[in-house]
Amino acid sequence: MKGRAISYSAEEMAWLEENRSMIISDYHRAFLAAFGRPEITALHLHGLRKRKGWFVGRKPGRFFGRHRKFSVEEMAWLKNHSAMVIGEYHSAFNANFQREDVTPQNLHALRKRMGWKTGRTGHFVKGQVSPNKGTTCAPGTGGRHPNAQRTQFKKGRLPHNHQGAGHERIDRKDGYTVMIIDEVNPWTGAATRPVHKHRYLWEQANGPIPDGYVLKCLDGDKMNCAPSNWEAIPRGVLPRLNGGRSTRVMAYDTAPDELKPALLTLARVDQKASELRKRKGTRLDKS
Repeated sequence: MKGRAISYSAEEMAWLEENRSMIISDYHRAFLAAFGRPEITALHLHGLRKRKGWFVGRKPGRFFGRHRKFSVEEMAWLKNHSAMVIGEYHSAFNANFQREDVTPQNLHALRKRMGWKTGRTGHFVKGQVSPNKGTTCAPGTGGRHPNAQRTQFKKGRLPHNHQGAGHERIDRKDGYTVMIIDEVNPWTGAATRPVHKHRYLWEQANGPIPDGYVLKCLDGDKMNCAPSNWEAIPRGVLPRLNGGRSTRVMAYDTAPDELKPALLTLARVDQKASELRKRKGTRLDKS
């Protein structure tokens, strides 16, 4: 290390030892101001302190504030006033005890270590008024800056992707037709709301769907939303129209059109028989 080859006078060594507890950057600046040794860097002084074993009053660690010492009187004051905002907490502490070596970070770390509750969660509570309520930005700043106003929505303006009443689309998840109707959306308060077209038209013609019932497409074409193409059936019938080993019938949607009415009837009969078995508490022979 270059610092090992640096020589210091007796006066310089006395000064360095006396001021060894200073932070290294302040230590280096003060030394240069006192002795004018531009060839000596902060690393030289740091190496010197380590070689000499001078205790600088701080243990190794990222946060020096963890090792600040407080008297019993100071600790009592800090605990009693721990709910204060950190800036006011620090100012009031220094005004009472003249501890210039204590920073806000020291007090913040102390509160965390001691588990002192500050009474604040960082959340707005119900009924709390925002501190900037009723205030506006100065002209040309914040939301009133021309660049900000250029992209702001104006009152009554609709977004570019707005679709009014009567617009239709195909739902990618289930293939049903979704239609926008001119009714207030009860969840969002919007002037329009989306509905399944087949269900909306069926209810307009037949009234609300009974509880426990669903609509089944008769011809297998979900895009045919005519009310005559949909029939209300018990929800328990639906699995029996899917086909497979667990049912008596083939899959309804892929069956020939001439077999669909018979398959629907068989599924209804099977569902009714299942209900009767449950009521009687006996298991009938399915063979």
